[in-house]
Amino acid sequence: MNGTSPLAMTLLLCFLGAVCEGFDVQTAGVAAAGIRDELHPGADALGLFFSAGGAGLLVGSLGGGWLSDRLGRKRVLIVSVAAFGVFSLLTSIAPTLGFLTIARFLTGLGLGGAMPNLVALAADVSAAHRRNGSIAMAYIGMPLGAATASLCAVLLAPDAWRMLFRIGGIAPLVIAPLMAVGLSRAPVARPQERREVMPALTALFGGGRAPTTVALWAGFFLIVLTLHLMLNWLPLLLIGRGLAKSHAAFAQAGFNVGGACGALALGALLDTGWRTRAMALSGVLLPLVITGLALLPVSVAGSFGLALLLGGGILAIQVIGLSVANSYYPGGSRGIGVGSAIAAGRLGSLVGPLVAGALLGAGRSSAQVLLGLLPVVLLAIAIAVVLGVRSSSTR
Repeated sequence: MNGTSPLAMTLLLCFLGAVCEGFDVQTAGVAAAGIRDELHPGADALGLFFSAGGAGLLVGSLGGGWLSDRLGRKRVLIVSVAAFGVFSLLTSIAPTLGFLTIARFLTGLGLGGAMPNLVALAADVSAAHRRNGSIAMAYIGMPLGAATASLCAVLLAPDAWRMLFRIGGIAPLVIAPLMAVGLSRAPVARPQERREVMPALTALFGGGRAPTTVALWAGFFLIVLTLHLMLNWLPLLLIGRGLAKSHAAFAQAGFNVGGACGALALGALLDTGWRTRAMALSGVLLPLVITGLALLPVSVAGSFGLALLLGGGILAIQVIGLSVANSYYPGGSRGIGVGSAIAAGRLGSLVGPLVAGALLGAGRSSAQVLLGLLPVVLLAIAIAVVLGVRSSSTR
């Protein structure tokens, strides 16, 4: 640690925290088969287990952002990371589904509190000319952590599902003490900002901020709805189009890798003179990729390439939203601003998988589901690009 610059150490710790978060968020889904075989829950009970984690994420995002403006990003981040580590370990020893559901809600509180602070802290410590790249660098840990959880699930037997939660609990408990040491030297790159802490409603809706706040929430809701629909349903949608099951899993891995690469590339470009053109390119690319997945002839290479671009396009739009949220709210209210936007996205993460399930259950084909998603994606893109261009003009 002593040989690493404070800025690099802070960004590394934010990245590792996001990896742990992505792993823990994904664990519930990949452990579901093992939970079903051992505890024999009905569909409703298993759905409640999934919803409990989502509810915790939603409450934690709002609460974590609000507390960080009052207690400090570092303190709330460290406590949040340690909390989801402890409760993930608690999940691993759950004797009943009811116990498991409560533990998952508590894990979600910690997970929700960590993400807005990871993003806001990465922005706070970075100079203006590299701020968006830093946000993206911290955020890409999330899809990489999710991909790691999926890989672990492949390597472990279904009845070893408790081991997934143990891994998801031990890793953040190792990271949290490192954060306590490493973040103590974190730089502050915005000393000139007013750090006045306003009431949450004033911070979000006062000073003419209401239209932008509502638009930002809508954009996050729509793009995260799209993200989680794809995270849960992309392999089945590709299988429905004629791709083999093993090849669909390969495409899902491409989706996660593409998401990390796309977010990092877009974040770096947002800090350059290519900012507006990069946002426009992302906006044009994503609907074209979805249309290609729905209509082009199915092939292994083609599906992998389109899935790679799909992940990159979706997370690029998210990075634009995070950039807007971090630049728009006053310094003392950035936590609640970012946290509320992420919380709106958490609502989308609950709705997205249900939308695809309902459409497929109603007899829609994979192509129809993908094409039916286009209006949602186009509206999300329009909101993100308009807000991104507006924030560019005030930089």
